[in-house]
Amino acid sequence: MADDDRVPWQVWRRKGEDAGLPAAKGPGSRRSFGATWWGRAWLEALEQRARLDPGRLSRGRSYARRGSVLELTVSPGAVEAVVQGSRVTPYQVTVRIRAFSSQEWSSVLDVVSAQIGRVAALLDGELPPEVVDDVRAAGLDLLPGAGEVLTNCSCPDFAVPCKHSAAVCYLVADALDDDPFALLLLRGRRKDELLAALRSRRGGNRTAIAPPRTPPPPGIPAIAAFARTVVPAVPTPPRPLNAPGVPAAVKVLDPPRASGIEVRDLVALATDAARRAWSLASGDPYLSLTFEQDLARRAADLLGTPDLADLAHRAGIPARQLTTWATAWRHAGAGGLAVTIDDPHEVDPDQLTDAATALPHATLEANRVTTAKLQLRLGKDNLWYRFDNHFNDWTLTRPPSPDPQDLL
Repeated sequence: MADDDRVPWQVWRRKGEDAGLPAAKGPGSRRSFGATWWGRAWLEALEQRARLDPGRLSRGRSYARRGSVLELTVSPGAVEAVVQGSRVTPYQVTVRIRAFSSQEWSSVLDVVSAQIGRVAALLDGELPPEVVDDVRAAGLDLLPGAGEVLTNCSCPDFAVPCKHSAAVCYLVADALDDDPFALLLLRGRRKDELLAALRSRRGGNRTAIAPPRTPPPPGIPAIAAFARTVVPAVPTPPRPLNAPGVPAAVKVLDPPRASGIEVRDLVALATDAARRAWSLASGDPYLSLTFEQDLARRAADLLGTPDLADLAHRAGIPARQLTTWATAWRHAGAGGLAVTIDDPHEVDPDQLTDAATALPHATLEANRVTTAKLQLRLGKDNLWYRFDNHFNDWTLTRPPSPDPQDLL
């Protein structure tokens, strides 16, 4: 990634200024986040839609207020930061959200460029809030939704997110207060690239406003027109809602007392069914899941909540094991779960060359390249997966890549 793709952001305490334990009191210890519309919108999405652990977010908010985030850099699809914890050496934190593809950005620009007032505001360096609606009209969400915020921290805490990652999530609001275009950068477009694309499209539209006049067609006799078979066009299926919801009837209709079904369980199952239906309408490829896959999928929505332990108890497996499965599913879906629970399998030794070169003094076993605290596994899908050792458990910590160098 080029250096000019990265926008550094310095918070109120810089690296080297009392970089020890976070101060219990002092400047900023009670300050709020989100002074602008964009900052508040990010926080609302973070706290209401992204479904991150509220307890971890609260601790991260305290870390952010106390100045524990020393450096923060926004780049396409990622925020990288240095966070001072209780140890002398700061932790390295990465927060990722999905960057839009080129085709998706093209759809967004088609919608935005059709609004003259919106284009004028953008070209003047302003980012009107209505851009959120424009992006939604293209079938996308500018603000992160459920499962989109992926965090990784070098600290030993296996929770997702840890308090250091949560602190960085809150400090992103400060970056948006300073420059709301940072949110578009997170989705993959720098400000200058966006404005250049809009100028190009508006220029093209101006040349297309007055096409050369052509004479109207002569027409055909009515008897010939009625003789033709007119096949109606197939209607375009409507887009699904932006996010799944809870079936309203389940909230008001209690199950019969003699059924032995608890209201909480009924709401959980109905909500999960609604999510599956929404995923199917959105093009979810997982139409048929194994027991382990379906359990990991459900647990991924419960990470950081007491409900995960309850689900593990009902499924008859340890909560710690289900947490590992859920984390793998959240990062990489069925492929990540398979490489987590499957036994080592033999691969061509030449396939391990790049990974072994990147990790000197590593040991090789079947499809795994291992150092003391880091392990790279080559899945049967020929993708590399990174695992970190947390409390003697190997946990998948980020999405896969065809190149092992990308995971280091």
